[in-house]
Amino acid sequence: MAAIKTANVNARIDLNVKTQAEAILSRLGLPRSVAIDAFYRQIIIHGGMPFSLTIPESNIPDYDEMNTAEFNQMMATGLAQAKADDSFDMDEVFGELEAGLEG
Repeated sequence: MAAIKTANVNARIDLNVKTQAEAILSRLGLPRSVAIDAFYRQIIIHGGMPFSLTIPESNIPDYDEMNTAEFNQMMATGLAQAKADDSFDMDEVFGELEAGLEG
C-alpha cells in the first residue's frame, strides 16, 4: 500500500489562544495536528468555513459610511473621554474577554 503524502502547515497565532486551545485539545486527547486536519476536512465538506462568519450589529459606524463631520465628532468624543479618563483598563477588558472565552 502506498504511503499517504502529508504536508506541513505553519501559522502564527496569539499565544493565549494557542495555550487555551491546546489545553482543551489535551483534555479531549486530541493532538493539534488531528484538530487542524479535522478543521480542514470540515472546510472541504462545507465548501467554506464550517461556521458562520458575521459581524455583529454594532452602534459603531463604519468609517466608509461616515462623512467628515461625523468622523470628526466621533474623534472629538473619543478625545474628550480620554482627557476625562473615561475609559477602561486594557488588561481588565482583555481579562474579561478571555474569561468569557474560557467560560
